[in-house]
Amino acid sequence: MTALATAPATLVAHGIGSREDLPLPLGWAIAGAASAVVVSFVLLGLLWREPRLNAEKAGRPLPEAVARVLDAPAFRRTLAGAGLLAAGYTLLALIFGPNDARNPVPWIVYVLLWVALVPASVLFGPVWRQLNPLRTVHTLLNRAAGLDPRDGVRELPAGIGWWPAAAGLFGFAWLELVSADPASLSTLRWAIALYCAVHLLAALVYGSRWFDRGDAFEAWSGLYGKISPLGRRLADDVLVLRAPLVGLDGVRGAPGLVATVVVMLGSTAYDGLSGSATWARFTQSHALSRQLAGTFGLAATVLALAGLFVLCTGVAGRLGGIGVRESANAFAPSIVPVALGYVVAHYYSFLAVEGQQAFIRLSDPLGIGANWLGTAGLQPSYALVTPSIVANIQVVAIVVGHVLGVIVAHDRAVKLFPRPKAVVGQIPLLALMVTLTCLGLFLLFWD
Repeated sequence: MTALATAPATLVAHGIGSREDLPLPLGWAIAGAASAVVVSFVLLGLLWREPRLNAEKAGRPLPEAVARVLDAPAFRRTLAGAGLLAAGYTLLALIFGPNDARNPVPWIVYVLLWVALVPASVLFGPVWRQLNPLRTVHTLLNRAAGLDPRDGVRELPAGIGWWPAAAGLFGFAWLELVSADPASLSTLRWAIALYCAVHLLAALVYGSRWFDRGDAFEAWSGLYGKISPLGRRLADDVLVLRAPLVGLDGVRGAPGLVATVVVMLGSTAYDGLSGSATWARFTQSHALSRQLAGTFGLAATVLALAGLFVLCTGVAGRLGGIGVRESANAFAPSIVPVALGYVVAHYYSFLAVEGQQAFIRLSDPLGIGANWLGTAGLQPSYALVTPSIVANIQVVAIVVGHVLGVIVAHDRAVKLFPRPKAVVGQIPLLALMVTLTCLGLFLLFWD
């Protein structure tokens, strides 16, 4: 994470752990992690013979009183109002706040919106859909005009799919990791203005359905929200508690889905790559500007992972008797837990410390010495970000994320492939997961 590099005492996003802090030497850690993925594959092949992730029917309904509150229009309006209030607070600091490290806007955008949204979504589901201030503004404008927010000037073409979300996620990753001064107020003003203009205009044309897959943050929150044990059963739209990962079974193939999940993974992988001394030496030896090298590196990382994913799923599809495109779309949800593991590994220490800094700065958005939230005098605690704690969390996150990805891929394979081919067809997927496991650990602790 380079976004907050202008602020003092800022941690790099992929933590403060180093290979010296690992419980094992790096080579042994990589070998152990890869072995864990292989063992999980073998056990699943022996014990998991039928599909078990069923978003259509699985889950225990919430107690009626709880479900009634969560489904109540008043509760939804409260969440939408909270999103508007937070947006207004951000705009206050963005427009009138100090143009220095005291301004909370970079922390709001890069810490609370981008990183903290992931654990919130994993715990509670796609929360940004309820909080999204642009969705609320669009709804209010349409209702003031006597129009249905779901209706636009024209139908949203089916071919658009997830492509706007993929482009938006890539654009945000470029802003955060590559742009010349991502934490400056001028950069953030232009970025936020462009984001608002594009999505409000698109929603005007296509209706509120645009936000579901067009808004990068709704896609980011929505896909991670599919891991949550709290969700809606597809058969009857009832709020249920269910086993984690079940929601990923409800993700259906659509144009741009593969691109979206690969950008989710690739942007975090590039963050690890760009923070290494080897990458710095490479860019210096080739006399490349930081922006040119970063743009090339980010695009190359995403494209390389996309090629690897399509290759492995394509071979799996051939072995299992389905087409390349169908196979890639079918197994795209298995990348979401892997991306989650990368996010936890890279951003744990960043969120643990800079999340505290965010709330400290939020108390004085105008830089006038105020203490509106009562947090201005606090100091961040570093108790949970010792090098050994961070290094261990990084390894565990990478391994667990890939094991969960293997589970999702296995369940999808036994659902799609004929039984004699179900296990054999997964071997290319196993190779993919092992490769990503090794790559993830290597990028984290690469010098």
